[in-house]
Amino acid sequence: MKLTIINGSPRGKGSNTKILMEHFLKGYTSICMTDFNVSYLIHAKDLEQQVQLFKNSEYVILAFPLYTDAMPAIVMNFIEELEGIANLDVKPAIGFVVQSGFPEPYQSRFVERYLVKLSKRLNCEYLGTVIKGGVEGIQIMPESWTKKLFQSFFELGEHFGKTKEFHPDIIAKLAKNEKLSSSRLFVFNLMQKLGLANFYWNKKLKDNKAFERRFDRPYV
Repeated sequence: MKLTIINGSPRGKGSNTKILMEHFLKGYTSICMTDFNVSYLIHAKDLEQQVQLFKNSEYVILAFPLYTDAMPAIVMNFIEELEGIANLDVKPAIGFVVQSGFPEPYQSRFVERYLVKLSKRLNCEYLGTVIKGGVEGIQIMPESWTKKLFQSFFELGEHFGKTKEFHPDIIAKLAKNEKLSSSRLFVFNLMQKLGLANFYWNKKLKDNKAFERRFDRPYV
């Protein structure tokens, strides 16, 4: 089985997507040591090489973050390059992993619908979409906070190595709490009023020297 994991995060090798898929691969390689590739769209010099990698695989997992209810532009550009895949005699099966900073999986359901349609248009077997919210910040979280998350991705990869499928129970576990509960909404609204909700994002803006431009509207 030749597996290709395509990382569509603009952060590339510094991404949360990379961390999650590393744990997936640890589980996968504990069962299946056959050929696999990991590719980063943001580091690719030529999308045509990525398309060829896609064509030459038996299984492809396209993993990326959700940015403001949409996939990153580099992922869309790559998908547009796959236009001729549907006409091939042999095509890979394709699955998706969508992670986001939004705590509730509901935010990713719209892009999930698109991915189901995309698989049909490419005439590829659809393996499913793994959705996980609340991922932003895992790089600075203590190990006790991420242990269950990383274990779930290990088990997801382990099962994939055995069956070439995503385990539906693990998908469901990762996507639990579809929407924010009333108690979590209360806490979030309170944090907003106290000015705490944007602390992390304001820090990121300052780190990237963009804080003073946070209200810019360049397309208006």
